[in-house]
Amino acid sequence: MIMNNFIVTKKSNKNQARAGVLITKSGKIQTPFFMPIATRGSVRSVDAAEIKKIGAQIILSNSYHLYLKPGLRVIRKAGGLHRFMNWPGPILTDSGGFQVFSLSGESRTTFASAKVVRDESAGRPGALVKVSDQGVEFKSVYDGSKHLFTPRLVITMQEIFGSDIMMVLDQCVANPCSHKKAETAMQRTLKWAEQSKNSPKSKKSLLFGIVQGSLYRDLRLKCAQALVKMKFDGYAIGGLAVGEDPKEMCRVLDYTVPVLPQDKPRYLMGVGLPEQIIAAVKRGIDMFDCVIPTREARHGRLYIQNAKLRTLGHGFYSTVNIKLKKFAQDVSPINPYSKLPQLRGYSKAYLRHLFSVNETLALKLATLNNLEFYQNLMQSIRRAIKNNLI
Repeated sequence: MIMNNFIVTKKSNKNQARAGVLITKSGKIQTPFFMPIATRGSVRSVDAAEIKKIGAQIILSNSYHLYLKPGLRVIRKAGGLHRFMNWPGPILTDSGGFQVFSLSGESRTTFASAKVVRDESAGRPGALVKVSDQGVEFKSVYDGSKHLFTPRLVITMQEIFGSDIMMVLDQCVANPCSHKKAETAMQRTLKWAEQSKNSPKSKKSLLFGIVQGSLYRDLRLKCAQALVKMKFDGYAIGGLAVGEDPKEMCRVLDYTVPVLPQDKPRYLMGVGLPEQIIAAVKRGIDMFDCVIPTREARHGRLYIQNAKLRTLGHGFYSTVNIKLKKFAQDVSPINPYSKLPQLRGYSKAYLRHLFSVNETLALKLATLNNLEFYQNLMQSIRRAIKNNLI
């Protein structure tokens, strides 16, 4: 069934999972999908061609960082973000709301044993942030200069970038927080969403609203219902994976997703671990992003797939710390199933050696391994939905 820019091609008969196609001005994307994070216009350690080769359909960049460096003038002169970073496929740009949140130092959370931050670069301690109904005033983490993000400016920025999917400015709070604090942020998010919706913009880019409300059912439902009335092109669920128990995240999805339109894509921001992605897909989520694969790679933790990732049952993957001594003489390939010759050709012992002598090639190989694992995971999820296995 074709509904605007989103086509649902298959629904699971076991749960709310669905496969589909999201149509953007830069191409079609098979859903569900995972977006590698190119915060400053680059996925760390790897180039655009390599990201394309591992199967990534779309990447995510961040308006906050790109606004500060290299700046709007440079990106405009380059002809937009696609040309600037030599990426031909779709790009989603975050509004910068979460980065402003991270400037407060509240954004650290724990997933299993791995400490992660959704943004690739949290703000420096003591950075000035002032939030009002007008927008967000902050100091640059680079030179201390003052800036004000308003809902309209954020849309203008993303128009200059040429983003395929633009996000509205929102206010995120840490979990847990008081009902009063969550309600204030939610109401402000709705006000900003309306201003963003009414801002001048082209008809080629898609604009997503963001559901906030912390862990409070009444606030989440109120926010979701109000955003649906504004008729966005898609709907994100934000403010999760910021300190709450993963079970709480699933509970929020259980009552929030049913309120969102069936004919629009749903994006769970900042999630997550493979098992969290699968749990969210079963609840009707179509889009994901997270720093886990790239951040873990930089610390030498590799995601290892079970055979050719044909099953998503218990034990379908594992993680290893390639820096451990036991890999010093392991001459087996980094990933014998990889599309990339370097991951099939280089050994685990060689990769461990690269980390031990601080060679930058270690970061490239580990990052490619983890990102390819995530793309293979999403491909397996799509296949499982189509075959009624999930």
